[in-house]
Amino acid sequence: MTRATLSSTIAALALAGSAQAQGPAAPAPTLAYAFSARVEVAAPVEQGEIDGGRKRFVPITGGAITGPRLTGTVLPGGGDWQTIFPGGLTRVEARYFLKAADGAVIGIHNEGVRVATPEITEKLAKGERVDPGSYYFRTSTRFDPPPGPHAWLRGKTFVGRGVRMPDHVIIDFYIVE
Repeated sequence: MTRATLSSTIAALALAGSAQAQGPAAPAPTLAYAFSARVEVAAPVEQGEIDGGRKRFVPITGGAITGPRLTGTVLPGGGDWQTIFPGGLTRVEARYFLKAADGAVIGIHNEGVRVATPEITEKLAKGERVDPGSYYFRTSTRFDPPPGPHAWLRGKTFVGRGVRMPDHVIIDFYIVE
């Protein structure tokens, strides 16, 4: 590579880098509300301290789906695998099934985090009611629908906002547009 070519390459990279530093290349995505799930849960199964976190499994016993884009029920079975770390971070990974009003069974895989003070985290772990504004509970969701009218779930990116209640969780699902 000649000195002139090297100089041109460095100048082009610098220009590209400064363009990226000025802002995003496309408009920010927006969120569109799709539906909510009220997920009924049973008492957690405590596994104990493993790899620096308190491991537990929360069985899912049923529930309801309501909203403009999907209605139906949450089928019993499946659950939420949680790891509660010291300091207030909880990692969640829930896998279960929804049954749409038309009878279609839709798989769901919902991963995310719940972050709160250690005091709020302990209250949530005990199943106590706390103000949803006192913690951060967000998820990233994948759906596994059968072919047909619910296939649109496969072609969208979803985020969820969770609210933990004593005997259920409410998750509002949003499409990232």
